[in-house]
Amino acid sequence: MSSTALPQLNAPRAIPAAIRHEMLFLNTFRLIQALVYIGLAFAPMQIGGASLGSPQLALLVTLPYLLFAVAALALTGRCVPYAKATVSTWLVVDIAAAVLALSVIDYARIGIAMMLAVNLGVGALILSLRLSSFFAALATLGLLTHALLAQPGSAYGERNLLESALFGLAYFSITTLCHVLGRQLRASEALAEQRSTDLANLSQVNELIIRRMKTGVLLVDDANRIHQINESAWMLLGNPSAEQRDLGRLAPELSRRLYHWMTSGKLDETATQLADGVPEVVPRFSRLAPNDDSLVLIFLDDTSLLSRRAEELTLSSLGRLSASIAHEIRNPLAAIRYSAQLLAESEKMDTADQRMVEIINNHCVRLNEIIENILQLSRRERSRPETLDLGRWAQGFVDEYKLGNDIGNDTLRVVVGGATAVAAMADPQQLQQVMWNLVQNALRYGRLPGEPARVMVIARSGEHGEPILEVTDRGPGIAPKVAAQIFEPFYTTHEYGTGLGLYLARQMAEANQASLEYVRVAGGGSCFRLLLTPPQMNRLAGEAAVG
Repeated sequence: MSSTALPQLNAPRAIPAAIRHEMLFLNTFRLIQALVYIGLAFAPMQIGGASLGSPQLALLVTLPYLLFAVAALALTGRCVPYAKATVSTWLVVDIAAAVLALSVIDYARIGIAMMLAVNLGVGALILSLRLSSFFAALATLGLLTHALLAQPGSAYGERNLLESALFGLAYFSITTLCHVLGRQLRASEALAEQRSTDLANLSQVNELIIRRMKTGVLLVDDANRIHQINESAWMLLGNPSAEQRDLGRLAPELSRRLYHWMTSGKLDETATQLADGVPEVVPRFSRLAPNDDSLVLIFLDDTSLLSRRAEELTLSSLGRLSASIAHEIRNPLAAIRYSAQLLAESEKMDTADQRMVEIINNHCVRLNEIIENILQLSRRERSRPETLDLGRWAQGFVDEYKLGNDIGNDTLRVVVGGATAVAAMADPQQLQQVMWNLVQNALRYGRLPGEPARVMVIARSGEHGEPILEVTDRGPGIAPKVAAQIFEPFYTTHEYGTGLGLYLARQMAEANQASLEYVRVAGGGSCFRLLLTPPQMNRLAGEAAVG
């Protein structure tokens, strides 16, 4: 089952689509408008007692306008990227054609003036208010000029002038209203498009969350047919094929429990295995809608996950309990150790008593080390990562370790791989605790009998550029059975070991988005490899967590 990629938010596309539709409507109306002009020019009849003065001149005015309307309609799609300039040019031609048509088809002046209002209104949906008002003023000026030149000084001319003024007022009102409505419509469309994109993203996020849930989820209808299934449920059912949708055939026990729950309302909470080679699960059922059995959600809780969670809770509780006990032990332990030191200073003790005091001191040191580890486990602090030059940091760590610890004949050196600096993100203090533990173990256990320990701290880049710190030794190595358990808490093979050092080291590594693993060295020896996070990856992870 493949995961679903989340789509990125795209810019709203409603505005270009709306402009294309508006331009298409304007060109379609212009074609109808030109056909009306042609019809009026060819009409050999009298309308309202008035006839066409010059049919040839009317045809000369209206026929080119028809050709222009056809060309504009054909080129609508190509003109969308240049909408404002194109619509402005079209309106100039529309106004000029309307004024010329008024001059040769005077008896239809009211109808021509009304049709021009549609051109101006549609143009106002696309253009700015200032530009729309300009074209309304231009159309009004054309009507007024025609009225003044048609019948100057007559009562008929004054009436035409009044009509033209009223049409001009209507033009300004229509363009303003259409512009405001168009702006609100685009805002609503953009908001609707954004909401649609947000809903689609949210749906994708919800689907991805359900797919990645550790709990198995199935959606089953009243015909016992599976509609949806997430990855966990698919694996818990034994990885069935996509064609297998019948729950009764796919998981008979689960189907039986579903039927029992739907008929009796009682839930069987015993664990069951739905397929060979998969963990046991505890099924839970829930109706998708109250009092509706048509769709049922089935949740499959993996018992192995529940066991691990219980173990984690138990370990956490044990850590807190151990920390409280460690606080109580520390004071009497300090008194015992102080008393043993005073006894060791006595000159009347024989050899046997001195040996007993030495044993007391050694075990006090061991107990104190256990207490410190337990307290450190209980008060794990949040990491504060910084960008580190691993080569320089490793050299400083080794120099500081040698100053604070007498390593005798043992050798501890730094090896930096590659010519370029290796950068990583980590908390310097926590990284020092991890490396101190690894180096201490390597010097203590990574030696052959009768030979000094040879330990190296290696800072290098991996095959994919990831920063790596390694602590290697040339000792006997770790047996495979033991290596599988060395990172478990309280596991140790040494008489004086606490079993918490490597566990704490791995926990602190994970707190720094790093991983600690054991690698067996060919030819003898051990290698503890710490894979750290590159600075760029750490920054991107932080941004994703914030987002």
